Amino acid sequence: MTDAGHDERMLIDGRLVPALDGGTFENRDPATEEVIGVAPDGGAADMDAAIRAARRAFDETAWAASPAFRVRCLRQLQEALVEHAERLRPVVVAETGTPVTLTHGAQLDLPVEGLGWVADLAERYPWTTDLGIAAPYGIRSRRHLRREPVGVVGAITPWNFPMQINLAKVGPALAAGNTVVLKPAPDTPWTATMLGRLAAEETDLPAGVLNVVTSSGPAAGRQLTEDERVDMISFTGSTAVGREVMRAGAGNLKKVFLELGGKSALLALDDADMRAVAGNAAFQITTHAGQGCAILTRLVLPRERYDEGLGLLVETLRGWPYGDPSDPATLMGPLISERQRRRVLDHVERAVAGGARVALGGGVPAHLPKGHYVEPTVLADVDPDSPAAQEEIFGPVIVVIPHDGDDDAVRIANNSRYGLSGMVISASGERARAVADRVRTGTISVNGGLFYSPDVPFGGYRQSGVGRESGVAGFEEYLEIKAVATAARGDDE
Repeated sequence: MTDAGHDERMLIDGRLVPALDGGTFENRDPATEEVIGVAPDGGAADMDAAIRAARRAFDETAWAASPAFRVRCLRQLQEALVEHAERLRPVVVAETGTPVTLTHGAQLDLPVEGLGWVADLAERYPWTTDLGIAAPYGIRSRRHLRREPVGVVGAITPWNFPMQINLAKVGPALAAGNTVVLKPAPDTPWTATMLGRLAAEETDLPAGVLNVVTSSGPAAGRQLTEDERVDMISFTGSTAVGREVMRAGAGNLKKVFLELGGKSALLALDDADMRAVAGNAAFQITTHAGQGCAILTRLVLPRERYDEGLGLLVETLRGWPYGDPSDPATLMGPLISERQRRRVLDHVERAVAGGARVALGGGVPAHLPKGHYVEPTVLADVDPDSPAAQEEIFGPVIVVIPHDGDDDAVRIANNSRYGLSGMVISASGERARAVADRVRTGTISVNGGLFYSPDVPFGGYRQSGVGRESGVAGFEEYLEIKAVATAARGDDE
């Protein structure tokens, strides 16, 4: 492998290739707005070739039947990612705008580490379960359950945590014996093309088992979703697009996994340490500039301590270091694009028009003339039924809402079409856990606990998605269950 930290080729059927028609699109750094390179603009013919290769590799090779070989290939991929981490790190920063500090966590190092957990799981996984003998209709039968791969998986990933989500889909899907076509977001193509390059050059993955197709528009993803040769779609992104993916997949009833939006609440109970509340809220909303589906974007404060909590949050965020994402001291970088910045600022303008008050921020920082930055923003006195409290903003904007006791706090938290995450803070762990148990979300933290780990299933209730990613449950999303009954002889135990 050369010293280049990125690759401008797709991986299709074991070969690193440009788009068939030679088309490319620009990759821009959101912190500088400068073009840092290009990626192949894959078209219908490229996607067709990738799907055809994945179908052939699943149907005609021993990949699906060789768990030990799959484990070896995954460990090779993890070793390659570790070896080249310092080349990958600046690429992740440059194309996502994430602070470099986050690449030592969820943006790079932790998902690479998690790939090892997936390999370990596949190595010890009980692919066959003996259910013993039964005699339905008087026919003595020994029953087994077999876990088998779904087939060809189309993985469609977003731009906010691209390496983490690429690996969260590709790792379990491959470990389960599937073949994969990965379609990354056009804003962050290189994290995917580098994954393809490492797979091609530094692992024994057979041709066609992993394919990576980059594209500037939605047509390639739609083609992947609708193609009858694809058995499953694993999608992470907005709820609106998730609905489109589900509709498109319904044409041939393919299996669909969806990890979608959120509007998660941080509930401070009346005995909470308000400095801890402010610190957690500030960290959450500035993590990757608020561009995360599980980020806590509603702060629900006890009415009698509302001014105290709001004041501490504003005080905490006023000195928050943000700017150049390559600076290790930076805790918040830019938004991914000018389009996303405009969307966030429009949300703020509409919230103010609807009666919310800007307690901090609300605009473009004057000291950062380049880059897609938005000030850390606190919207106070927000109606819990208003669009600002109901819609996913996906920027460094937190809305603050008063509550009148634990029951009211739970009511406000559950007053959402989403149900992805949340947090409860109280001086009493028992009380906080009791409140957390009543919040209808797929993940929740109590007094600052952290659920993020490769062995913890991640996903949500209601319109936050269908299924789970990570953990054993996430691995099993990529498996089918086959029941096998064999007529038992008289001497069978």
